[in-house]
Amino acid sequence: MKVVSSRLSVVSVILSAMVFALCSSVEAQQAKKIPRIGYLNALFPTTNSARIEAFREGLRDVGYVEGKNIAIEYRYAERKVDRLPALAAALVRLKVDVIVTSASQETLAAKEATNTIPIVMINVGDPVGSGFVASLARPGGNITGLSTLSPELTGKRLELLKEIIPKLTRVAVLGNSTDPGNADTLKELEVAAQALKVELQYLDVLSVNDIETAFRAAGKERADAVIVLSSFLLTSQRRQIIDLAVKSRLPASYARPEFVESGGLMTYGVNLNDLARRAAQYVDKILKGAKPADLPVEQPKKFEFIINLKTAKQIGLTIPPNVLARADRVIR
Repeated sequence: MKVVSSRLSVVSVILSAMVFALCSSVEAQQAKKIPRIGYLNALFPTTNSARIEAFREGLRDVGYVEGKNIAIEYRYAERKVDRLPALAAALVRLKVDVIVTSASQETLAAKEATNTIPIVMINVGDPVGSGFVASLARPGGNITGLSTLSPELTGKRLELLKEIIPKLTRVAVLGNSTDPGNADTLKELEVAAQALKVELQYLDVLSVNDIETAFRAAGKERADAVIVLSSFLLTSQRRQIIDLAVKSRLPASYARPEFVESGGLMTYGVNLNDLARRAAQYVDKILKGAKPADLPVEQPKKFEFIINLKTAKQIGLTIPPNVLARADRVIR
């Protein structure tokens, strides 16, 4: 009986070890199944906090909770664009399942770092012109996502300026001719300007040193207002641009809400938080087996009009009640 008992004990120990090993293996496999997303951003974490939270909300909407069934590796360049390639390469080395890029510069860095890991772009003006995708309908590579391509919005911004300043006759336009989509935006703006009988003064800003020069040129030509086009360079220097516009007492319309939140007068443009939220749907589809090449790039669906009344008062401008009533948000 003792021999049988000893044998049973040995068998029991072996079975227990096998079960333990099997459970450990299953647990390890389950741990590996938690997908990892790389989030690449050229700015600071605090700069895009609302957009990042919108992305997290989008993930929760499709069943993902950060830290539980999905992990996110955040990488921020802190406005040092030259750091983006190294940050993108680091995400590739981590073997993340998807890389999410917040704008064009980040998408370019990710594209150069990998042609196999899926890339979901949140905010790119002209994905085709930038060489990121073959077409909006059929991207054709490892990149897909959302575009802010809507050049007609700049014409709407000019219309709003005309409503606020009925005697508007000359508008200075700050842009960067090297940005994809800049030429198309200008064409749409020129059409609107002709209809409104407004003369445009285009000022090409290719470096930080060109910003102050542009405002001096606008003042010399007696511009009544300023329109700032979408550009990474201009957005990164928004504090200087806002201060110069206020100092010159020029009503200024911007393409992005960050300007108005930082003291700019007004913006009419794409709701970027909505794009960030929708980007989560692309991540979900890719994690479930969809190929970026087959997922069409989507364009904006929501837009927002924001006015900063503090700035209007500062430059001595009265916003008509009918325009104010149409604003999605008013900063007082």
